[in-house]
Amino acid sequence: MAEDPMNPPPRVASRGRNAGQLELSIALSENENTRAILDGRIAPDAIKLHPTALHPSEMFWRQLKFAEFDVSEMSMSSLAIATSKGPTPWVMIPVFTTREFFHLRALVRVASGIKTPADLKGKRVGVPEYQQTAAIWGRGVLQHEFGVHPRDIEWHMERTPETSHGGSTGFKPPEGVTVQRIPLSTNIGEMMVKGELDATLLYLTHANLVDRSRIDLSKDDRFRLLFDRKVEGPRYYQKTGIYQINHGMVIRRSIHERYPWAALNIYSAFAEARADVLRARDNALHRHYEPGLIGDDVRKALATDPMVYGVKANRHVLETITQYVHEQGLSQRRVALEELFAPSTMDL
Repeated sequence: MAEDPMNPPPRVASRGRNAGQLELSIALSENENTRAILDGRIAPDAIKLHPTALHPSEMFWRQLKFAEFDVSEMSMSSLAIATSKGPTPWVMIPVFTTREFFHLRALVRVASGIKTPADLKGKRVGVPEYQQTAAIWGRGVLQHEFGVHPRDIEWHMERTPETSHGGSTGFKPPEGVTVQRIPLSTNIGEMMVKGELDATLLYLTHANLVDRSRIDLSKDDRFRLLFDRKVEGPRYYQKTGIYQINHGMVIRRSIHERYPWAALNIYSAFAEARADVLRARDNALHRHYEPGLIGDDVRKALATDPMVYGVKANRHVLETITQYVHEQGLSQRRVALEELFAPSTMDL
């Protein structure tokens, strides 16, 4: 029987002191929560990881199209879309190493006259990829918080079918929504500068194999953020309790089925890496302030981790993104969390 490229057999060391140790390739974006895993300071029990640091845009495309890595971060929306059509090669682990309020990234051209979210109606808005999780969060907030439906906007998507996540999940523009493909001869940044776009919901300039924009618009006074971050971030969180998740961790399904203990071992390693980050921050705070002078508000902040892992602590956030995926017409049904995550992690 020919080997399935999506589910190759796992590698296990056969000799030496590491005999029997599971060897897995892993792809991660580089940040404070992944650094200890990438450099090998922290490793899962009984698993040797072979890491690759990648930008998420490229990582998700390579996983969805080629299934290159045994373990990786994965787009929440793309996995939910793929799962709604049937079993995927992946099982999710509730590790969420990057989170933010993605709607705060919306950038507008000053000359377009856009001053409030409602002003986006009828405007031309760029997005790297229509189905990417950050874009779904942005549209969900516009719809539920400000009454701007995706149908109200003319969308312009930068990624091509060949290099998009949707190229592997069968993306088609939702009914009633206008999605134009940006020609290969240009990109979101150039179109913003030329006045061919009025705004962009998300703007990515990091060099990778998927995203094409490179112009830095952040210091150009012809453009400004749609939202006041200091005002909108706290308002949104106080109202919704949501700190948006854009991707989790996945392990190849064939490996999970053969070695079901691997998911929890990987989870524990990432939890340990996150705990190290929190301890370092706590120690830094104590080096600058006498312990007796630290106020109760600071102690409370230290005791509550906004990046907490696990399904239970994040169920509301996770169920909201699966709701948005479905209501925005990207999946024919709403996917249950039990379909995405390893059973052993559902009570974490």
